[in-house]
Order: sequence, then structure tokens, then C-alpha cells
Amino acid sequence: MGWVRQPNQHSVQGCIEAALEKIDRRTHTIAVAGRTDAGVHAKGQVAHCDMLKEWIPKQLMGALNHHLRPHPIAIVDCRAASLEWHARFSARQRCYLYRILSRVSPATHDGSLVWQIHHALDLDKMRAAAQYLTGQHDFTTFRSSFCQSASPIKTIDVINIESVPSWSGTEIHIEVKARSFMHNQVRSIVGTLERVGAGRWPPEQVQQALAQRDRRACGPVAPAQGLHLMSVGYDDMMPSNHTPQ
Repeated sequence: MGWVRQPNQHSVQGCIEAALEKIDRRTHTIAVAGRTDAGVHAKGQVAHCDMLKEWIPKQLMGALNHHLRPHPIAIVDCRAASLEWHARFSARQRCYLYRILSRVSPATHDGSLVWQIHHALDLDKMRAAAQYLTGQHDFTTFRSSFCQSASPIKTIDVINIESVPSWSGTEIHIEVKARSFMHNQVRSIVGTLERVGAGRWPPEQVQQALAQRDRRACGPVAPAQGLHLMSVGYDDMMPSNHTPQ
């Protein structure tokens, strides 16, 4: 059910906090670099927790992974950090990858990891449209009505769009990098760029939609399952002088 802890539902936060409680018997609340919606995947999510005793990172990772079974969640790295370090507020860049599979036959192995479409996309037109979205803008058009971000002003550093041929069909990978994102911002951008690639929108319409600062001008929101949080960047992941966290 996504990252955020929810009553009577399995969530990533809830499962990790339950595992922490089994090895450090108290209520835990962990912080995360980016909250992912239900259906969204994360290969490089980062979170932090406060422990009562000092742990050898490898042992803590092993203990958590033991108690996380059989959930599809795994701790792949564990480090000590300073008390001032924060998984969310210390982050300098987040990288998302959106996977679109273009083929007629139903997706099988990667069915829950891609957005499958049955038509080709014009990547040159999508790249032209993406140029209007890089840099600092008011992204109200691409902001969910449920977004709690303090400001719609965001800076997108990179939007890369590449075709990745494979035995299973052609995949289009859309990589988006920024320091921070609003709720549904990446999926809104991808859904809009898909309309351009499919020939439904001219690239210039993306610039017009952005300028309108109106959610109704946005294209459709792409499905959750194609979105992957790939990495989170920090200036200093593990300071040399630190109190274990």
C-alpha cells in the first residue's frame, strides 16, 4: 500500500517499523527520503531510524531482513550517520525512472513494473516537449490536488528519454532528476509526454499547459506501476565524526 504506515494495511514503513520493534522493543517512527504511492517501486529508497544501542550496520541489516520476510522489502545497505543527518531533509537529489513497454502482446514477467501501451512513441517530439519542463518553474499544472508541498515552484535538473530494445519489446525509459518533487509530479509529466509521443499533443502544448498553472491543463496521470525511485543523492552519507543513528 505504498510507503506510508496505514492501519490494518501492509505498507513499507509499517513493515520496517514492525521489524525494528522486534529487535528494539519500543514504538518506532522512521523518516524516509521520498514517500512512494501504492504500486510505485523503489530500488534506492533511503530511510533512517534512531536506535537505543550502537549496532554493527551489517548485523542490523541482517536482523531487519530476517524480520521483513516474506514481504517484498529488503534492506540492501546500512550505515551509521550523525544525529543531524536526515533521510529527507539532507537529500540533494532524487532520481526517478519511469518504464513504458510498447508492444501488442500482454506484459508477463514485468507486468507490474511497466506501463504497457500498444502504440509507438515519437521520442524526438517527447524530448522537445521535455525541454519546456527542465529548470525552475511553477508546476501547479503537474501537481496533485492532494499535494501537501509548501510551494509549486520546483527545479527539474534532468529529463532523459531513451529507447531500450529488448526481447520482450521496446521499452521507453524516462529518467527525471530533481532535488524534490510534488505528489504525482513525475507521473503527471510522463502521462503528458506520452500524449506528445503518441501524436495527440504537439510539443508546444506542454509549454502552454505549464504556463496555465491549472491542473485541468495537464495530460493524464501515468499509472503507478511504471514508476521507480532509483536513487537519492547526499553530500555526505556518513560523516567521519558521528554519533550512531
